[in-house]
Amino acid sequence: MNDEAKEAQSVRVDRVLAHPPEKVWRALTQPHLMEAWLSHSDFSPVVGHGFQLHFDWGAVDGQVLEVEPCQRLSYTWTSGELDSVVTWTLTPTPTGTLLRMEQVGFPSDQSRYYVGASAGWPRFISALELVLESVDEGDVP
Repeated sequence: MNDEAKEAQSVRVDRVLAHPPEKVWRALTQPHLMEAWLSHSDFSPVVGHGFQLHFDWGAVDGQVLEVEPCQRLSYTWTSGELDSVVTWTLTPTPTGTLLRMEQVGFPSDQSRYYVGASAGWPRFISALELVLESVDEGDVP
């Protein structure tokens, strides 16, 4: 295998949201809200916490790597042969939040994972936007 074939790929999605970082953070970290846009899980935003995300096609194992409330969240995303890292970055804007999701670690010889993530993350983030629209500030602890 040549060096180019060994290089890892990444998927990145940037979205401007009309909601404050605190509300976006809650939707990214509270299991009952995560279930509405991503998956059923036992997630907790605590460094070192291990969790699972459950999908129709199987489960993803994760471990929280980094937590900076309302700013940055990072965790492993392991499924089958894929061992990657998902990082969420929240940047306040005058009208809400610039949300960046980046998943890194797709070996070029595992294109099915890269293709799946490239198609899946924009859909998940669109679903996240719907959750943010449907949840009132007062409804989210």
